[in-house]
Amino acid sequence: MEELTMQIPNADKMLSVNGIGLVTVAGFISEVGDISRFKNPKQIQKYAGFELVENSSGKHKGRTTISKRGRKIIYQVVLPLIRINQEFGSIYDYYRKRIKNPLKGQQAMIAVGCKLIRVFFAIMTKGVVFNGTKMIEDIHRPTQLPQAA
Repeated sequence: MEELTMQIPNADKMLSVNGIGLVTVAGFISEVGDISRFKNPKQIQKYAGFELVENSSGKHKGRTTISKRGRKIIYQVVLPLIRINQEFGSIYDYYRKRIKNPLKGQQAMIAVGCKLIRVFFAIMTKGVVFNGTKMIEDIHRPTQLPQAA
């Protein structure tokens, strides 16, 4: 499996992400297939079942949840990833503890999974090397926290 995975361009760069192993890279590549058939990472998110759906009918407005249809490899790797990888762990903590619109646990995990898909998409299409510091800086956070009254 390692030999076949390493034949894919930029697969070695995906392995440079701390907390991502050979099984995850091989699983992602096998589930997504040819990355060039996707124009942006949002399409992969929908393909992976990370799109939001609302259970509504008529005047009833239901809860918004993830579709849970599609591929499972990203969802399965997120929990170990936020424990092992400091950068992804800090993103998870940020989503959980931000002042405006904090996310619940599973919602934050989905947000981290979507971030991982975007990272994989950039690595596979552009051939860039993962930079955790740059990934953290890309998140727009308020510069000052509001003062307690």
